[in-house]
Amino acid sequence: MLGRRPAPGNSPEILIVEDDAVILDTLAYNLTRQGFVAHKAPDGAEALKLTRKHRPDLILLDLMLPGQYDGIQVCQKIRRDDPNIVIIMITAKDAEEDKVKGFEAGADDYVTKPFGIKELAARINANLKRSTLSRGARGRIIEAGELSLDTKNYTARVRGEPLSLRLKEFELLAALASEPGELKSREELAKEVWDHAGVGGSRTIDVHIRRLRATLEGKSGYEYIHTVRGVGYRLEVGP
Repeated sequence: MLGRRPAPGNSPEILIVEDDAVILDTLAYNLTRQGFVAHKAPDGAEALKLTRKHRPDLILLDLMLPGQYDGIQVCQKIRRDDPNIVIIMITAKDAEEDKVKGFEAGADDYVTKPFGIKELAARINANLKRSTLSRGARGRIIEAGELSLDTKNYTARVRGEPLSLRLKEFELLAALASEPGELKSREELAKEVWDHAGVGGSRTIDVHIRRLRATLEGKSGYEYIHTVRGVGYRLEVGP
């Protein structure tokens, strides 16, 4: 597993993975003007190489890549090496299936083309902030029945058994466990976990809930997360 480099100073490092040279150079130029350190990769193989070399704080990843590895494969390989690095995927407008595949591969967020640089920078900053907080800048213990979540050390247990969760899965579980029995809509969860409500209208929440539910039930045999069709989800504590 890749080690995380020291906490970033005033200039977080961003790796931009995009095969269109004009878009790649434009993004790098504008993100540099926004105060980031930008690295560029025109394909998947170079992206993997630069990830190991620079260990960036965040990767901006186009899913449609030529060559040996497409964006999904790059995302999967990076996520296996580093569960904490933030990955924002770039998708075509209304490409719902691409978003679902990206999230299943381990991406944290998405932006759709076309997008403005200020919007992109805001999304990057929001994800970096949430990632830093989740890795220990502050936190608390959440107890819900036999579930225990430490939001400072980013650990979760059920019946004393540790759970292996990705960042967004952990945040989603924390959002539900903080108010057991309370129904939360997809839009509420999207705003709380992803910082923007747009995710709530897609299958993104469902993908993460399905994976989270399988992890919980695999350890405990109990159905913690219940679906209210067309509305959202609630967490019920164990027996």
